[in-house]
Amino acid sequence: MNKTTTVFSFQKKSTTNIPPERRRNIMEHHAHSYLAREPDTQGFIHYPPEEHAVWQDLIARQQAVLPNRACPEYLNGLANLDLPHHNIPQLGDIDSVLQETTGWRTAAVPALISFRRFFGLLADKAFPVATFIRCREDFDYIQEPDIFHEIVGHCPLLTHPAFAAFNETYGKLGLNADKTERVFLARLYWFTIEFGLVGRNPTERRIYGGGILSSPAETEYALSGQPEYREFNIIDVLRTPYRIDRIQPIYYVIDSIDTLFDIAQTNIMEAMRSAMAKGLFTPHPSLLDQHPPKPCLSENHRTKPKLN
Repeated sequence: MNKTTTVFSFQKKSTTNIPPERRRNIMEHHAHSYLAREPDTQGFIHYPPEEHAVWQDLIARQQAVLPNRACPEYLNGLANLDLPHHNIPQLGDIDSVLQETTGWRTAAVPALISFRRFFGLLADKAFPVATFIRCREDFDYIQEPDIFHEIVGHCPLLTHPAFAAFNETYGKLGLNADKTERVFLARLYWFTIEFGLVGRNPTERRIYGGGILSSPAETEYALSGQPEYREFNIIDVLRTPYRIDRIQPIYYVIDSIDTLFDIAQTNIMEAMRSAMAKGLFTPHPSLLDQHPPKPCLSENHRTKPKLN
């Protein structure tokens, strides 16, 4: 029988079709226990038929909204991965493509890992992937990043050198950062790898953030003209508050995917010190309500540090 590891979820993602009021209620009152599946002695992870069916429905729904919204580099990476539509892929199949293109690989993890392990994996060119998939109850709104989010949202762009280099640099910085600095670094990751847009010309603007690309609702919303679009400025990004339980009111836009190379080569820690000295911007009005999200009290965290 396939071994499993129980994961107790406590935080929420913004990739959702559910109205904000209901999302806040779910965040406070609902926690789902997931099973992170472990490989057998041959390295094969066995998923039951219903979980394959969830993957099939998720990928069919998401692929319908990607054309003319996802950036070309993402679509090229998606084609290279050649993901199956009827079953959850094995991580080894993903690794063979990543190794050939950028030298990266995946690392099977539960949903909650320590900051040190998360940053250490990225620094070692290993992208953490939680080996469970959401249930039907959480089809539109998953508490922790599941295998669909990680594989469909992020792995296609890990075939691109700039995206891969940015993640590696981020991991190395995080390993050497203290707790306060990691909070600021989390904003950089949030507004790039998770919720980044590319293309200053509005008619050519596309999505590269995996938090958007794994959510049909946010994929459509992000380019709708409703949110605020800001030119990428690293100090501004580091000063911008966000919430994990809301559709994003603000997106930062880079000129091209290769801009991630430039960001990785800047003095990010110096920029962070400047941001810390200036302080945070006033939160966007849509982020304010009478029930602010509860702070995380543990160094065990989701596969990406979501501190605001």
